[in-house]
Amino acid sequence: MKKIKKSKKNKSNWISYLWVICMTVCCFMDFGLPAKAKTCTLNETLLNETLLNETLLQEILLQETDIEKEPLEELPLYAQSAVLMDGKSGRILYEKNGYAHMPNASTTKIMTCILAIESGRLEEEVTVSRYACSMPKVHLGMEITDTFRLKDLLYSLMLESHNDTAVAVAEHIGGTVEQFAVMMNEKAKELGCKNTYFITPNGLDKQDEIGIHGTTAAELASIMSYCIKNETFLEITQTPSYEFTNLEGTKSYHCNNHNAFLQMMDGALSGKTGFTGNAGYCYVGALTQDNRTFVVALLACGWPNNKNYKWADTKSLMNYGLNYYQYQDVFEYEKILPKLQVEEAIPEDNQLYGNAATELRIKPAALLVLKNEKEEVNVVYDIPLKIQAPIQKNQQVGSVTYYLEEEEIAKFPVYTEKSVEKVDFLWYKEYLLNLFFMKSQLYLRK
Repeated sequence: MKKIKKSKKNKSNWISYLWVICMTVCCFMDFGLPAKAKTCTLNETLLNETLLNETLLQEILLQETDIEKEPLEELPLYAQSAVLMDGKSGRILYEKNGYAHMPNASTTKIMTCILAIESGRLEEEVTVSRYACSMPKVHLGMEITDTFRLKDLLYSLMLESHNDTAVAVAEHIGGTVEQFAVMMNEKAKELGCKNTYFITPNGLDKQDEIGIHGTTAAELASIMSYCIKNETFLEITQTPSYEFTNLEGTKSYHCNNHNAFLQMMDGALSGKTGFTGNAGYCYVGALTQDNRTFVVALLACGWPNNKNYKWADTKSLMNYGLNYYQYQDVFEYEKILPKLQVEEAIPEDNQLYGNAATELRIKPAALLVLKNEKEEVNVVYDIPLKIQAPIQKNQQVGSVTYYLEEEEIAKFPVYTEKSVEKVDFLWYKEYLLNLFFMKSQLYLRK
């Protein structure tokens, strides 16, 4: 009889335990974890803030933008407007009034040339209009009965800077000079130019109801940086001399390259001169040395008799780039990121008040930046202290941004190293059942 009563008592205890488990699980699902797991003490909050400051913020605060930086060297330039640009990144390394809109004369022809090349019609036959024949010197001396191969005309355009050739090319590609000017301006906008307005394909001074034909030194350098990425453009502009005939074979032409800069410095890559009464002497040119590419643009660089001012300014700016700027790998390979805490996740130790976290990673990549010794690279880590479960392995949870001074130069995603599941009813049930059976076994042993 005693055994039977004990059995009933045990059965009653088991039922009580199961009832408590069910009620507890329901409470967890309705209200989440107890307050202890959802709140932080003041000390924990301060600790988190301290860790954030030490691991994330100390290295990433950008310098105040209003701090004046001393120039590496003041260059005594003749040009009223001048720019030295990194030809690969488009970053301006030195400028003098580089954002002022000014006439740019025959440097315009680099745009005419690149549009003709990109048309893919270099072998086509070009007929000559009466309007093209009327262009002033410098000109090829076309006649209305002449026809030419388009690619031959591009040598005339870029080596001798013939104004009639520019119009013939524009009319062939665009139908009319006006429509070709629309194409020129569309291309300029595509390249990020906001203060460039082209009216003529040859750069002769002109003004209409919209504005004055011209650009800025900064945007002219941007256009040249784009052009020198084209092998055909380089082939044409690097050619010392070129001979061709009209398609009838009745006339022969000889063109010499007037870009004297090609023989002035090692690595001289390309360039285009220009002059009009309003623009003065202009020049845009490129140079490459030791994997570095520099582009110089000069506007209003003297008037007669100061034809050589542009060469002096070009060499000064190119030497400035060569002397002060080198490539450096600025990626932080040794940086160790703090673990990312995951809330409402299955604890790593499977304990009710345990924590869950994941390691973070950034895919290492060489970050070569052309910079001088005074320029600072700042790194901003945009990473949360905690995140809600569930998360997947290789899930992007943040980013790392590199700045050269105040200019963004690169951005890398931050990924999780593992998946973390969200705590749910089944986990609470399993946890409490395991706890119940552990205590039951202890009870039975007693």
